[in-house]
Amino acid sequence: MSQIRKVDVAVVGSGPAGHVAAVQMARLGLSCVLIGPEHGGKDGRTTALLGSSVPYLEALGLWDAIASKGQALRVMRLIDDTGRLFKAPTTEFDSSEIGLEAFGYNIDNNQLVACLHEAVRDLVEDERLFEDKQLARSVRLEGDHADVEMEDGSIWQARLAIAADGRNSIVRQAAGIEMRKWSYPQTALVVNLHHKNEAHRNISTEFHTKTGPFTLVPFREGYSSSLVCVVTAEDAERLKSLCRLELALELERRAHSIYGAFDVISDPQTFPLAGMVAKQFHGPRAAFIAESAHAFPPIGAQGLNLSLRDIAALADIIREDGIKDPGSLEVLETYGRMRRSDVWSRTAGVHMLNMSLISALPFGQGARSAGLALANMVPSLRKLMMKAGLDAPGKIGWTSRVMNKKERGAQG
Repeated sequence: MSQIRKVDVAVVGSGPAGHVAAVQMARLGLSCVLIGPEHGGKDGRTTALLGSSVPYLEALGLWDAIASKGQALRVMRLIDDTGRLFKAPTTEFDSSEIGLEAFGYNIDNNQLVACLHEAVRDLVEDERLFEDKQLARSVRLEGDHADVEMEDGSIWQARLAIAADGRNSIVRQAAGIEMRKWSYPQTALVVNLHHKNEAHRNISTEFHTKTGPFTLVPFREGYSSSLVCVVTAEDAERLKSLCRLELALELERRAHSIYGAFDVISDPQTFPLAGMVAKQFHGPRAAFIAESAHAFPPIGAQGLNLSLRDIAALADIIREDGIKDPGSLEVLETYGRMRRSDVWSRTAGVHMLNMSLISALPFGQGARSAGLALANMVPSLRKLMMKAGLDAPGKIGWTSRVMNKKERGAQG
């Protein structure tokens, strides 16, 4: 007979979102297991943590370690490099205009997971959290519990299964929930660069091109940046095949030498652009977070920030329920309703921005150009756009209130 171990919550998936979800459930006082293999440490990407993600991670006791490894994002600079008839003016959004020291921080994914795993390890040592580094083989969702079968045949039985296991989530598949999927004629090339002649000065620079954004984000220290270059699939493969010197020269040309010469300091990776959203965000005894619930192109730095809001919302609902049953139908249905508008508004925003770049229709180009021109001329609109870009509609202003409260406390 298989060994059965019982917990309140089983988090399936050991990426950044899974780590945070496990820490959050343990902080609620629930017994929890984090399921999934240890991070391989070979992810060349970075993550920008923005808006309410910062005070949320602070509240969980996770932020200080993360911030020490990241680079502050104080200015977001947008440059129209489409060469089209309707050219938008160069626009800079400064975090100080909305009372923030920084919009957020950009951090290497490997270091991010390492910081999160340190917190998990501390909770495991305190016996407030379990960790099972096997893959989950299968999931069964029953009326009053979820069974997660592991590779060795053992079973974790939980009152709630949290799906943090990606686009092909076995938890979501067990619930029978399908994804709405779509694709784009683009691929993102991701690589890290060093530029010894010019510092980034904590400015994130996004060139809008005919094939998509070309975005340089502060990385590690003052003279390096992470790049997301969105191009056609053919161009992405061509760039990836170049030697490092040739690639550096080509990327410097596309960046108009704003930082001078580049040195390529990581292996380039490519990711075809696609989007997907689950038809609902819960199933029997299961809540879907992160890419098990939603995924879209790496535009606007929305992915993990949206995932953290999934976790925060689920935690709030469980807390308000009095932690009687974290996987009850009432809890899960409330979670599904709460997340719908935020997920779909972010998805629509990213989709419209991307389509305004690659579409040949003058209307989309004109609307984007007019919007940025107005942002340059009208400070109140610029501030609203900054706040809307950071968080869900219901959280606009919340981050500023938290930051201002902290500043008043420091002054007192």
